[in-house]
Amino acid sequence: MTSIHEYIQQAKLDDDKAFCAFLYDMRALTRHVQHRVSSLPEKCRMFYAIKANSDTPILQALSSIVHGFEVASIGEIRKVRAISADIPILFGGPGKTDEEIHEAIEQKISLLHVESLHELRRASYIAKQKGAILPILLRVNLHSPLPEATLAMGGRPTQFGIDERNIGEAIKLAVALEGVRLEGFHLHSLSNNLDAFQHAQLVKNYCQKVKEWVEEFNLTISYLNAGGGIGVNYQQLDQQFNWELFIDQLKPVLASHQLGDIDIIFECGRYLTAGCGYYAAEVLDIKQNHGKNYVIIKGGTHHFRLPVSWQHSHPFEIIHMDQWNNPFARIELTDSEITIAGQLCTPKDVLAKDCRVARVRIGDIVLFRYTGAYGWAISHHDFLSHPHPDHFYIGTLDETAAGLKKELIAFNE
Repeated sequence: MTSIHEYIQQAKLDDDKAFCAFLYDMRALTRHVQHRVSSLPEKCRMFYAIKANSDTPILQALSSIVHGFEVASIGEIRKVRAISADIPILFGGPGKTDEEIHEAIEQKISLLHVESLHELRRASYIAKQKGAILPILLRVNLHSPLPEATLAMGGRPTQFGIDERNIGEAIKLAVALEGVRLEGFHLHSLSNNLDAFQHAQLVKNYCQKVKEWVEEFNLTISYLNAGGGIGVNYQQLDQQFNWELFIDQLKPVLASHQLGDIDIIFECGRYLTAGCGYYAAEVLDIKQNHGKNYVIIKGGTHHFRLPVSWQHSHPFEIIHMDQWNNPFARIELTDSEITIAGQLCTPKDVLAKDCRVARVRIGDIVLFRYTGAYGWAISHHDFLSHPHPDHFYIGTLDETAAGLKKELIAFNE
């Protein structure tokens, strides 16, 4: 397979315009996700949270590997159904409209994550109107201590889920209402956790909570959704989440809790797709201002908003491009600290700050790594009406991946 560097260099030779593109290594993606799915313990299921990257080629590649997709809007449901009429869909989010719930039922989603008592009543009412029985999970905001992570959705006041103090009332209401069927609980509490041991302990805590509720309220349920939350280390790329340690710790956790017929669902997004993506942008200018070196690239945070959103310097490398056809000198820096900025008319359009490089020249390509999740998908594409970047999906599913079709879970037998 052509390397990302070679692909960019050839693309630049083929078209002399300033280069700016997202590139996705599709074989690396499928290898990564296949390994994670195949190494899960029995009774565990992996869903892809498509909010991380809902590009059609990404969804097509993963649809034959993961057990289903997790979505957070009717638009995302439509994207999934455009590639598969029957793959299982989990529908979450704290502000679903009546229209979304109506169409979600029509689109045959597998589970609705209920975020409040009011939403529970609305879901029941709408399902009854349509003569349907809607399978649901109650999303709970726990009060238990949680591991440190970049983002927290539980363990503190947030807009997500039902306060754990009210879970008894929610369970009784869900069991009593017509139109819905309580299938279990959704306990996604954090995002971007890098500690594999602590993540297994988090699942242990989830299992204990669910067992207590099952016993206290004499429930028969099918699913414990442990959410996603497995992180990506953007600062030290060689020190990523230890998946093997997580699985080693997870197996005894599940064995000790003897959950019986309850399946454990994971709904990872960032962790599955971040590593396959690259954002490449050509250096348009190099200049000094108040003693600092600025490298201006074609593109910026309107294409790739994650660095400014998380307030970090995103990891990058320089691809040196030798061609220079201009009749004037080519500006370069050696062994220098640089700040990489985009084309926008705002000082916040910065992707990396005060980073040392051995060499960079106008016309070189800055290649940002780990951009396959929350890159293009979360960015304000049309601010200042600059052109959109190109998108390249490099490599296709190999024969093994093409032949691998996960058996779909019969959620609605």
